[in-house]
Amino acid sequence: MKPVINIALPLDYAEENFIKACARKELWAQKRLYEDYYPAMMGVCLRYSNNQDDALDILHEGFIKVFKHIGKYQPGTSLSAWIRRIMVNTAIDFYRKNIRRRTESIDQAYHISSEDADAISQYSEKEILKAVQDLTPAYRTVFNLYVIEGYSHKEIGDMLGITESTSRSNLVKARVKLQDALHAKAKIRLSDGTNG
Repeated sequence: MKPVINIALPLDYAEENFIKACARKELWAQKRLYEDYYPAMMGVCLRYSNNQDDALDILHEGFIKVFKHIGKYQPGTSLSAWIRRIMVNTAIDFYRKNIRRRTESIDQAYHISSEDADAISQYSEKEILKAVQDLTPAYRTVFNLYVIEGYSHKEIGDMLGITESTSRSNLVKARVKLQDALHAKAKIRLSDGTNG
């Protein structure tokens, strides 16, 4: 009987070698990384863009940055979170390049509260995404950073070069616009007698 040799490799050994292959610009590794993370990151990019084309631009620019800086990634931490942060920052850069600087006053904000906290559940993911995409770039970006990514108004202000009060104002207005868009969709459903 032959002796069995047990070799224990650290869990992050494979990931570390994979990251090194990406850093060496080995096409198989870059292709695998792109294919593995494309669906989730496309979802992130769609939330920050007006349309599929803009989302693809953000996604591709984001992956260029991922491949350029992959050597800075620390194996053992969340690769998905690291890539997501790059995508969000790329979306913010896209926003900055494409938005006309407009500062909105908090005095113009509408102070509303949702009448039905569960109203969102009656809409499909596509309907909600479409409503978010239809927001102005300023409203959409603040909405995503605050509601989805969990940044504070101070952090958003610093990232976008706006005041905290402008961030708050844009969030309130984004919620009003989303609510109006979804209510309009509901009225169309009722008048058509359809559910979607």
